[in-house]
Amino acid sequence: MEKRVTFDNRLLPYLLLLPQLLVTIVFFFWPAGQALYQSLLLPDPFGLGAQFVWFSNFEYLAGDRYYLQSFVTTAVFTFFVTLVSMSAALLLAAMADQVIKGAGTYKTLLIWPYAVAPAVAGVMWLFMFQPSIGVLAFYMKAAGFNWNPILNSTHAMTLVIAAAAWKQISYNFLFFLAGMQAIPRSLIEAAAIDGAGKWHRFRTIIFPLLSPTTFFLLVVNIVYAFFETFGIIHTMTSGGPGQSTNILVYKVFSDGFVGQDLGSSAAQSVILMVVVGLLTFIQFRYIERRVHY
Repeated sequence: MEKRVTFDNRLLPYLLLLPQLLVTIVFFFWPAGQALYQSLLLPDPFGLGAQFVWFSNFEYLAGDRYYLQSFVTTAVFTFFVTLVSMSAALLLAAMADQVIKGAGTYKTLLIWPYAVAPAVAGVMWLFMFQPSIGVLAFYMKAAGFNWNPILNSTHAMTLVIAAAAWKQISYNFLFFLAGMQAIPRSLIEAAAIDGAGKWHRFRTIIFPLLSPTTFFLLVVNIVYAFFETFGIIHTMTSGGPGQSTNILVYKVFSDGFVGQDLGSSAAQSVILMVVVGLLTFIQFRYIERRVHY
């Protein structure tokens, strides 16, 4: 017979849940409600009052080509950051999972970049690739490559993608390595005895068994690219050149705090919240079907 823990005091479970509920209400539901309310207002230029305009802010955004362009920019940025960071982390985890000399030091060094703040990571990469004084930019120019992320939108997008992906590789590496080490060695050894090579073992045994980890990291990396890369964009390009790196989360900041268009900024934040929620729902609704636990 299955034994279950029961509480004689009916109030106790609610008291245990109360701290977490308060944190969720104060730091999520209340700000989300304020953003939704602000999106229906049009503040005056001096911030002394606001006019209730219903959905005019959303209608304005639907016709703003710069805002619609930021959707495409965000999609490209998110796709490549997720692809590069997860692919590189999977490769490094596969190498670290081998029995090699100095494996502990190798793993420790790979974890360090995760401790770097996004803004600091952006400054580091900008300093290395700055066209005038960057060390790596100097060698690129010496090799005949005209590198200039300040004026070239493709170079700027490539640079912010590289910096954002580098920042996230350590996080993905930890989970991929833990997933690989949890796979029973007997399965891999049996496949090796049957004559399966390393690539065949990885493709047919290791990677399918990593599907729960891969799915989890896919969700986390998409959310990371949407929200946590603000510091990288802000320190490296400020959305330029020509708004070519102006992703959705940075446009919320630039329109609200720089342009002082608080109504439009609030509407953008609501749309961003809905977009990320829909993406997460689609992933759990359709992609998780292919995950084998």
